[in-house]
Amino acid sequence: MSSNAPRLTALDALHRSLGATMTDFAGWDMPLRYGSERDEHLAVRTRAGLFDLSHMGEITVTGPQAATLLNHALVGNIASVGVGRARYTMICREDGGILDDLIVYRLAENEYMVVANASNAQVVLDALAERAAGFDTLVRDDRDAYALIAVQGPESPGILKSLTDADLDGLKYYAGLPGTVAGVPALIARTGYTGEDGFELFVAPSDAEKLWQALTDAGAPVGLVPCGLSCRDTLRLEAGMPLYGHELTTSLTPFDAGLGRVVKFEKEGDFVGRAALQEAASRAEENPPRVLVGLVAEGRRVPRAGYPVVADGKVIGEVTSGAPSPTLGKPIAMAYVDAAHAAPGTAGVGVDIRGSHEPYEVVALPFYKRQK
Repeated sequence: MSSNAPRLTALDALHRSLGATMTDFAGWDMPLRYGSERDEHLAVRTRAGLFDLSHMGEITVTGPQAATLLNHALVGNIASVGVGRARYTMICREDGGILDDLIVYRLAENEYMVVANASNAQVVLDALAERAAGFDTLVRDDRDAYALIAVQGPESPGILKSLTDADLDGLKYYAGLPGTVAGVPALIARTGYTGEDGFELFVAPSDAEKLWQALTDAGAPVGLVPCGLSCRDTLRLEAGMPLYGHELTTSLTPFDAGLGRVVKFEKEGDFVGRAALQEAASRAEENPPRVLVGLVAEGRRVPRAGYPVVADGKVIGEVTSGAPSPTLGKPIAMAYVDAAHAAPGTAGVGVDIRGSHEPYEVVALPFYKRQK
């Protein structure tokens, strides 16, 4: 088998038996869709969807100085995360550029699981290993130790409750607890990338198929369907959630991305990128860079990443993500635009779609927020 062959998740045969359209994603063969992307999207918004996310990169950090290392290596205050809780954070370069956005779970006093994006898992692993020098910690590549299955949507708590006696009612958003689901040991996390309530289940790859089948059976009466990466992208776009390589890159700091809140200057000790990020923070206050905004089409043409945003005949920004929105029934996009054109309702803004300037309305993100 050549080293260029895509990696397969533990559920690969199952996806193919379900007739999934497969695609190469960050070196993994992943399901893009099983049927209609729109139907899968709307199932998650109104009922529930089941995702294989086994391509995500799990890295375990253990040892007496695990918290100190993560505080040094990442921009967030990881030492303040309680056991059983999770935090959204970022890992940056010395110059403040974003290497990846991450979720960090504190599994025990001296044990953390860092979950990186598939495309950056190796970069994050290498950076953490390098930054761990001099700390009493162990950084372990656990990508092969886990399969990750997500059940997302308003019906997901009921579906999961029928398969576990774990205290789901007590499980807050961005928290995780060990439990058993359908007889399978799992880390049950109340996290997701869809804008809906939902859970991500970290299990041994050998248990993945059994768990997927149990969730499929439990969810059938309430309309759960298997979902591919395509609808995951439109769901996160509607929810205004950034995607690495689109809204987040090494050429942007968290402040450029409008996510300066994840940087915790008040934490103890130095951290990688602190000086550059302090400069970026004051720059953003004095002279805001381009601002990430939402754009809603007045017409039917779909904007794509890289398309110029225009006003008064001048380029004022660039689309980072665009797609038809099944929930809004119109094309939408996220874009970085000059601060002067970033206020919701700003008139005269368009997207240059192959030479034609299509009118767009500037709106505040997110496009969609679930009813609590």
